[in-house]
Amino acid sequence: MSVLKLFWEDPYRTELDNVRITNVDGETVTVDRTILYAFSGGQESDAGWLGAHAVTEARKIDGQDIAYMVPGHTFAVGDVTSMRIDWARRYALMRLHFAAELVLELMYRRFAGIEKIGAHIAADKSRIDFVWPESIGPVLPEVAAEVNALVDRDLPVISEFSDPGTQRRYWKIDEFAQVACGGTHVRRTGEVGHVRLKRDNIGKGKQRVNIYLA
Repeated sequence: MSVLKLFWEDPYRTELDNVRITNVDGETVTVDRTILYAFSGGQESDAGWLGAHAVTEARKIDGQDIAYMVPGHTFAVGDVTSMRIDWARRYALMRLHFAAELVLELMYRRFAGIEKIGAHIAADKSRIDFVWPESIGPVLPEVAAEVNALVDRDLPVISEFSDPGTQRRYWKIDEFAQVACGGTHVRRTGEVGHVRLKRDNIGKGKQRVNIYLA
């Protein structure tokens, strides 16, 4: 059975007790339930602690399970411990993740046929890479203004399973179609805060949008 991912049930939860160790392989452990998000879809993994030991990496394994790198741990299978997340990092990731989601959907609306070829969500900025034959720089001020208008409206963000069996999830806000995404999301657009956008040219026919919290 895969780990119970409580970061979807409540992405604002910062502590979890009675976490059972289910497997140990050197410095890597798995657990029966978790609030620590693993790197996926371009969103960096959370930082946090298992008991007194820092978790330095979280990665998906076997499709639905998560392995945690915990250097120096002394855990054995069956041990029960606690889990904490670095909330400042998690919240920054949540805000920049949803900012990137809004930018992406607005870019799709503006440019028919534009193709996303990459994305990365870190705690200091997020980015999206596109294939497009000309500079998208001239429209970025307008896109940023649209994002900030959605932020100012403070719309509720729905985030649910579209298929619980395969753990497929989505988010949705008013006036937007349902968007497939398994990351952690804010509850309301107002939590994102205003953003600023910057274009980079990363190669012929390729455009990058860097997203910063203003």
